[in-house]
Amino acid sequence: MTPAWLALPCAAPDAAAGGRAAARQAQLTKPPGSLGRLEALAVQLAALQGTDRPAVERVQVCVFAGDHGVAAQGVSAFPQAVTAQMLANFVAGGAAVSVLARAQGAALEVVNLGTAADPGPLLGVIDARVAPMTADFTTEPAMTEAQLGAALDAGRAAVQRAVQAGAELFIGGEMGIANTTAAAALACALLREKPVALCGPGTGLDAAGVAHKATVIGRALALHGPHVDNPLEALRRLGGFEIVALAGAAIACAHAGLPLLVDGFIVTAAVLAACRIEPRVHDWLLFAHRSAEPGHARLLAALDAAPLLALDMRLGEGSGALAALPLLRLACAVHAGMATFAEAGVAGGAL
Repeated sequence: MTPAWLALPCAAPDAAAGGRAAARQAQLTKPPGSLGRLEALAVQLAALQGTDRPAVERVQVCVFAGDHGVAAQGVSAFPQAVTAQMLANFVAGGAAVSVLARAQGAALEVVNLGTAADPGPLLGVIDARVAPMTADFTTEPAMTEAQLGAALDAGRAAVQRAVQAGAELFIGGEMGIANTTAAAALACALLREKPVALCGPGTGLDAAGVAHKATVIGRALALHGPHVDNPLEALRRLGGFEIVALAGAAIACAHAGLPLLVDGFIVTAAVLAACRIEPRVHDWLLFAHRSAEPGHARLLAALDAAPLLALDMRLGEGSGALAALPLLRLACAVHAGMATFAEAGVAGGAL
């Protein structure tokens, strides 16, 4: 059964706060627009946070992990055991997302939604296991309705914890062998695209591997195509537990009025589904980077998104979003710290 909370109203950005921030930008000691998107970011964050002086010092990163039944079709360069092993690496501080979060003072939590290999008890990993993995969506829906609801609820719960901790920004990350296959299949269904348009190397497939992945996704779309006009049904049939949780988190961020900094290909596919479920989710999104995964540009275009960075990253985990975080912080610092023409005694026409 679909969770009732999905129908809750979304928060609205504070247009008045955004207007005041824009007016302040016009008075700072610089030519108008000369700081480019740093100015726009400050104004956007002011509207989202409802304050004249936005800040993103308290950042919550949540990595959702889940395994995929479609891995049995040979669509990944790595075995499923890696997902459980990476859970331990995340909380031990050895993963890229762990290092990037630690370097910037961002809080990191890890949520296990189901791994094929049992990682055992891991201090610091939140146990929200739905099942050991999704079903192989080339033969049946990836999950049941109850499993869909549980994964959505896990995403919402992560946002609620972030809000309770006073977070000013939420970053969702993911881990799961074969999840670029699931994300590409979901994106194909939502965008009515052919698999070859959205498939990429994922964990490092060669050209033959990418072609095989596209064939596998094609079989899944042939099976589920008549049933995926509804975005929730597309998530249920083609998604992964961690992808569904990310979609749930995006919707919950919009409900709570918490800005979400969107990571790469997999997170963007989840966010696209969330926007199809509730279009006002889009108001709460900032886009961190354009992934090296080929299909990401198409997803960004569908969301009318202009990402901040293009560094040829394709790791996932939330790493691209954390790489972009300093730009948000600099935008806030410049907005709050620069003098106005009047404060500095500078004639406005002098610049």
